[in-house]
Amino acid sequence: MQLRDSNIEKLSRETFDVLIIGGGINGASAAAALAGKGVRVGLIDRGDFAGETSMHSSNLVWGGIKYMESYDFPLVRKLCKSRNHLIKSFPSTVQEIRFLTTIARGFRYHPRYLWAGSWLYWLMGNAFTRIPRFLKPSAIKEREGIIDTRDAIGGFEYSDAYLHDNDARFVFNFVRSALNYGAMAANYVESRGARRENGVWVTRARNVMNDATFEIRSRVLINAAGPWVDQHNESTGQKPGHHHVFSKGIHLIVPRLTDSKRVLAFFADDGRLFFVIPMGQRTCIGTTDTRVENPEVHVTDEDTQFVLDNINKRLQLDKPLGREDIIATRCGVRPLAVKARAGGGRDFLQLSRKHAIDTDDAEAHISIFGGKLTDCLNVGEEIVSEVKRLGVSVPYPDYRWYGEPSESVRKEFLHQAELMDLDAMTAPEASEPLTARLWRRYGTHALDMLEEIREDPRQGELLIEGTEYLRCELGQAQRREMITRLEDFLRRRSKISLVVSNARIRRSPGLMEACEILFGDQARERFDEYFAETPEWTPEKLSPEAEADNPAHSESLNWSNRGFSST
Repeated sequence: MQLRDSNIEKLSRETFDVLIIGGGINGASAAAALAGKGVRVGLIDRGDFAGETSMHSSNLVWGGIKYMESYDFPLVRKLCKSRNHLIKSFPSTVQEIRFLTTIARGFRYHPRYLWAGSWLYWLMGNAFTRIPRFLKPSAIKEREGIIDTRDAIGGFEYSDAYLHDNDARFVFNFVRSALNYGAMAANYVESRGARRENGVWVTRARNVMNDATFEIRSRVLINAAGPWVDQHNESTGQKPGHHHVFSKGIHLIVPRLTDSKRVLAFFADDGRLFFVIPMGQRTCIGTTDTRVENPEVHVTDEDTQFVLDNINKRLQLDKPLGREDIIATRCGVRPLAVKARAGGGRDFLQLSRKHAIDTDDAEAHISIFGGKLTDCLNVGEEIVSEVKRLGVSVPYPDYRWYGEPSESVRKEFLHQAELMDLDAMTAPEASEPLTARLWRRYGTHALDMLEEIREDPRQGELLIEGTEYLRCELGQAQRREMITRLEDFLRRRSKISLVVSNARIRRSPGLMEACEILFGDQARERFDEYFAETPEWTPEKLSPEAEADNPAHSESLNWSNRGFSST
C-alpha cells in the first residue's frame, strides 16, 4: 500500500503532461510508451489495473483469422505483424501455439477452402510461424483422441500465439514498466469527470478505498476507460467520432481435458470460433458472443448451458461435462468501436476489435475505442504520436519502451541462478523450471529475488504449493505490484482464483499468512472483504473427476504455514 499512497500524494500535487483514465491494455500500453519516451504521465483506474475487459480474454495473441471471412485483410495483416512483434519482443511470455480446427459436415465452407485460407493467413503473417497442415478426420483423431470426428469431414492445423501467464498479468507488466520510467499510477482511484481551465485539464478524483477526493492536473487528458469510454466522454462534454457497442463473452474453467499443449478450435452453433484452450492443470472453454446494451454483465444459466452443450457435442468424453465440473468462470464485454453515425447493417458477429483513436485538438483530449491485446504496441506508439502532435515534448522519441530486458541481463540472471542451483529448488509438480518462471514474470527484478534467497533460504520455500509461488514472490508483490485487495493478487497478478475453486481457496491453511505479507494490519479486513464480495455460484463439491484433478499437490492451495491460520 505504501507505493499506492505515495503515488496518490504525487498525483494530487503535480501537473502532468498527460493523465490517462483507465488501466486496461490500452491505458497501460499508452502509459508505458509515453513514460518510456520521457513524457510526464499519470494513470488512474477506478478498480484494479486490468480489472475488466483486459482480464476476461481467451489469453490468445492472434492475428485475427476470423476477419479473413469478412475480407478485412489490412486488419489481419496488421494484427499478424503485431503478433509476430510480440513473440519476438516477449519470448518468455508470448509464445507460438498450434490450433487444431475441426470442420463438421454441412458447414458453410469445405475444410480445404479453409485450409487454403490458413495458408493465406500464414503468408500475410510473413510465414513467421509453422506452416498450416490439412487433416483428414483420421489424422484429427490420431492427434486428439477426445475430438468426436464422427461428423467431421476434415480440418486443419495452423499457428498463432498465447500468453504463458494470464492476460491481466501481461497488462500489469506494462503498468509496472510505466512506473519504472517515472509514471505516477494508482489503482482504485475514480475519475469523477474533468474540466478544462486555462489550458489545463483538472480531473476530479476519488480514492475508492477511503472516499477522499482530490484534483489531478494535466495538459492532455486521455480517456482509455475501456467499456466506459462513452460514459466518461459524456462527463467531460466530448463528442468524438466513435462510440462503443458491446459483446458479452464468457469462458468456463474445467479440469484438464487433454494433455496436449494445443488449442482445439471448432465452429460453435452460432457460427463463431469456439476454443478449448490449455491452462496448465485446467482447460478454458469458450467463448460466447452475445450483444448487450451496457458493460455490466454476468454469467447466466443460458451462457453456461451454451458452452457446455457446444463442447459436449464436439468432444468424446468419458462423462459429459456438467455444471459440477466448473471451477471458475470468466465473463466480460468486448467494446467494439463503431462510427458515431454508422448504421446497423453489418452483421454483429463480423464486427472487429480494431481500435480507433479520436483526438479533440482544441481541447487536448484523446479517446481510445476498441482494441485488443494483440494490438497493444501499435496503440502505444499511436498515442505517443498524437500527444506529440498536441504540443507535448517527447524527449526520447526513439526509445524502445517494450520487451524483455536485454540478453546480457538474462545471461547474468541465468548465471547467478545456476551458481546457486536454483532449478534444484523447483517443486516436483511444477510445470517449468524455476529459473524460466522467475525470469518471465519479473525480468530484471528476478535478480533481486536471487539475492533474497541467498540471504534467507526460507525465501525460496513454496508459499503456495502447486501454484508454484515462493515466499519471496509475495514480498515482491507487496512492494512493487500495488496489491490493494486480495482479489488483485488471486485473480490478476496471478491466476489462482481461475484454477482453484473459491471454497478451496478459503480453506487453504496458510491463506492468512499471505494476507499478513500483503496487507499487514489490514490482513483480516482484506480476507473478509474478498470472501464477502466473491460470489460462490460454483458448487462447493466438484464432480469426482474434478475433485481427483484438484489434489493438494496439483492446483489446490497448500500454503506453507508459520503459525498463522485462516480460522
